[in-house]
Amino acid sequence: MAKSMKRKKNLPAGKKVTWKEDFRKNGVLYLLFLPVLLWELLFHYLPLPGILMAFQDYSVNKGLFGSKWVGLGNFVDLFTGTGFPLAFRNTLAMALLSLTFGFFAPILFALVLTTYPHKKSRRGFQLASYMPNFVSAVVMCALATEFLSEKGAVTQLLSLLGAEKQNWLANPNIPVFWIIYTMIGIWQGIGWGSIIYVASISNISGELHEAAAIDGANRFRRVWHITIPGILPLVIMMWTMHIGMVFKMVGTNVLLLYMPQTYDVADVLSTYTYRMSFGGSNNYGLSTASGLFQSVMGLILLLTSNRLNKKATNYSLF
Repeated sequence: MAKSMKRKKNLPAGKKVTWKEDFRKNGVLYLLFLPVLLWELLFHYLPLPGILMAFQDYSVNKGLFGSKWVGLGNFVDLFTGTGFPLAFRNTLAMALLSLTFGFFAPILFALVLTTYPHKKSRRGFQLASYMPNFVSAVVMCALATEFLSEKGAVTQLLSLLGAEKQNWLANPNIPVFWIIYTMIGIWQGIGWGSIIYVASISNISGELHEAAAIDGANRFRRVWHITIPGILPLVIMMWTMHIGMVFKMVGTNVLLLYMPQTYDVADVLSTYTYRMSFGGSNNYGLSTASGLFQSVMGLILLLTSNRLNKKATNYSLF
């Protein structure tokens, strides 16, 4: 302690560390950050001028600065399309299901894992839950299509409970497809999404649980009064980020699952834009306008949720 105090006294007052000195000291950290920086520049900042396509009748031959300027024409075509109200409704419905069941499923799974007493069985459950995340979306949707077909395993199981035998993915009734889509998302992401919560729960002091157990608190009360408050800041942060990205996340697997019979209940903004933009001719301006609209909606939701969370819980992302 005395030596460190002497070193601080020997440093010239007000001396600033130069960039070269900082790089010489933390060069390894800069090298580790370099791939992330390149990724951000190549895929997030360099494409930004492409936003102009949303206001143009874009032509590949004429380029970004030679295409005809149409102002808000692409947005008018997007919003006045016959399928836009249904696509927006379906996107909103699936987003709400994702923000409730889809978001909280990994948290509940993490709570169950961390309170399960048998370590060997717990590791087996964890490993099994991680595996679907590494399976491609095409394979996952193919499995879901097979399980939910008229002769599929899930359909046979539901028939034992009194449900009608049918191809569930072809059912046009609300909210069958919405629930199926949400359950597939939970199946694929529950294990991977629980990792961060398991790590956060593991960092909670064990002395708090021991003291609560001595005072007579059972396992449920310890989870409710110690574990959940301990991970609440992380939950609020992840919730805010999830809300901001929900419009982009909805529709990832819809293109592989829906069919003409379920267009009215399964069509979302991404698939609706895909059909309008690339169904007949390549309308890059319309697809860019749709992407910009979804990004703006995500930004509004992010700022709103962050402000509401700060007022309600005194926790916020920024």
